[in-house]
Amino acid sequence: MSQTRRHFLVTSAAAAGVVTLLPYAARAAAHAGDTFDTDAGPITVHPVSHASFVMETPKGTIYVDPVGDAAQYGDFPAADLVLVTHEHGDHYNAETLAAVVGETTQLITNPAVFDMLPEDLKGKASAVANGEMAQFAEMNIEAIPAYNTTEERKNFHPEGRDNGYVLNFDKFRVYISGDTEDIPEMRQLSDIDLAFVCMNLPFTMDVNAAASAVSEFAPTYVYPYHYRGRDGGTQDPEEFAKRVGTDVEVKMGDWYA
Repeated sequence: MSQTRRHFLVTSAAAAGVVTLLPYAARAAAHAGDTFDTDAGPITVHPVSHASFVMETPKGTIYVDPVGDAAQYGDFPAADLVLVTHEHGDHYNAETLAAVVGETTQLITNPAVFDMLPEDLKGKASAVANGEMAQFAEMNIEAIPAYNTTEERKNFHPEGRDNGYVLNFDKFRVYISGDTEDIPEMRQLSDIDLAFVCMNLPFTMDVNAAASAVSEFAPTYVYPYHYRGRDGGTQDPEEFAKRVGTDVEVKMGDWYA
């Protein structure tokens, strides 16, 4: 897979359990991403903004919740797959999708977003509900529930509507939380190698709940993302790293550069 300038290699010298806290300004200046060596081949993660990121993988280039100015994606290879978790504006934007979805791009969304898609995009899309599975390049992608459990937050992400995803590469499983609280389905995950876990208020969960859930399902690596909220709801990713402990390696992306 062709690599852009936005990466550095996670080498074998990186010991398990080490917390990676490269300063945001330094990462932004280097346009840094992280490359993970897997049995399937290298997987390079490029944070874009908030909940949007790009993964260059042996299966193709995957865009997750691409929103905002399409120029943000200009340095990356064209999308082979686009995943959309749900309908909120920081995760779904039809104009951005129209710009990044090419003739051969596969688009996977939850059913609610599928129903909203313009007809030209709908023809390239598959709707996958909680508990269902899709395929991309002979790889299974599981749709994981993503929802609020706190009573006053249930209107943000009602149970049964929105998706998280698990991507099953060869001996390397990637979990993308989407917008969710600390739910049983997250805690029950197993054999996750790389996770992206949201945390902000009032829309998802606080740093304590996120760290507690991650400590239980214990991915090898985790990115805290989607952590800016409103009215004081922004969560501290460094505090998250401290609370997760030493059994999980926390990766810091330049989500808000």
